[in-house]
Amino acid sequence: METIDTKVLVVGGGGAGMSAAAAASRDCRVTIVDDNPHYGGQIWRQGVSEKAPPEALELINKLENRSVGFAPGTTIVDSPEPKALIGSRAGKPTLFRFEKLVIATGARERFIPFPGWTKQGVYGAGGLQALVKAGLDVAGKRIIVAGTGPLLVAVAEYLQRKGAKVSFVAELAGKARLLRFGIGLVQYPSKFLKACSFALAPSSISIRTSSLVEEARGGRRVESIRLNRHGKIEEHECDILAIGYHLVPNLELPTLLGCDIGSEGAMVDSYQRTSVADVFAAGETTSIGGIELSCVEGQIAGYAATGNKESVKRLVSKRNKLRGFSRILKKTFEIDDRLKSSVKAETMVCRCEDVSYETLLEFDNWRDAKLQTRCGMGPCQGRICGPATEYLFDWSPDGVRPPLFPVRVKELGDL
Repeated sequence: METIDTKVLVVGGGGAGMSAAAAASRDCRVTIVDDNPHYGGQIWRQGVSEKAPPEALELINKLENRSVGFAPGTTIVDSPEPKALIGSRAGKPTLFRFEKLVIATGARERFIPFPGWTKQGVYGAGGLQALVKAGLDVAGKRIIVAGTGPLLVAVAEYLQRKGAKVSFVAELAGKARLLRFGIGLVQYPSKFLKACSFALAPSSISIRTSSLVEEARGGRRVESIRLNRHGKIEEHECDILAIGYHLVPNLELPTLLGCDIGSEGAMVDSYQRTSVADVFAAGETTSIGGIELSCVEGQIAGYAATGNKESVKRLVSKRNKLRGFSRILKKTFEIDDRLKSSVKAETMVCRCEDVSYETLLEFDNWRDAKLQTRCGMGPCQGRICGPATEYLFDWSPDGVRPPLFPVRVKELGDL
């Protein structure tokens, strides 16, 4: 097994991870591990015809100029001993040894099951954007973007630029709540200006508030949606439905390492230190707060990992202000009980193992449901149905076990 030794290991190559590596690499050897082939994470994902934005390119140049190590296409699957992680790349394991670890694993979309959500043509909003960046052609396709969260508007605008016919954005939050969100952005000038530029654009996309997709209709593919808007039912034709209910942090690695987990993510102190010695966390691993907060937290974690306390102190007030935006996001886009009314007895909750809502009603907790139905034991390992059952049944997911992600049987023998 190949072994890579580094002083600071950063897991995650998005904004937080790159910022952490750039800060730490001033003083020591740093290595970044990411499961994508390029830097950027989800928000700065590069594709067939997509280049990273200027702020990402600036970070990438810093990393390259400072000879930061990069292990792309590598998924962390286990921690066999303290200060060591095993990564899987192209079916081969690699052992990473480190003195300090920064976890910047980001977040993923949250999906809430509803009738028809497993039909062809129904995508996660961010997932569809990633596929288009990778080359999926959506030109001329009638697309409805739905769910809740600021990601929806960004995705809709991107799809429209790629030639899609975006009918509208169906936002669960009401108009009054969104208005308060807009007013709250005034204290964050860059975000406020971005919101204004979208609203005033000639091609501005219609946003339908207090709107809930109750069903995706059609045969094998989605052909239309049933939309509950202000309590009135509407039907709209579409070729593609892109839907997602904000984000949830990726907590598999900090959970495996024994880090304390709170209601919003991995718990950290003012230096981004977790409850485990020499392990730091930054970005949306700690809370959902946007790219600016992620980058600042990444910088703090990188400086703290190398003992640069003065640089940390200069960033604390900026981080604290940006955390206010995180609180605004949570308050605005927190989902309520309306989605539960759409779920039917036959609605699939665990699509990997074909476990229905009706079947899960027999159980009182996540563990019993897993043991009796294999819910959460398929290829996604509960990453989709776990947050869904947490919302639908108020279940708390149990701990994680290695491997954190599926690996080949042959590879298991090499671990």
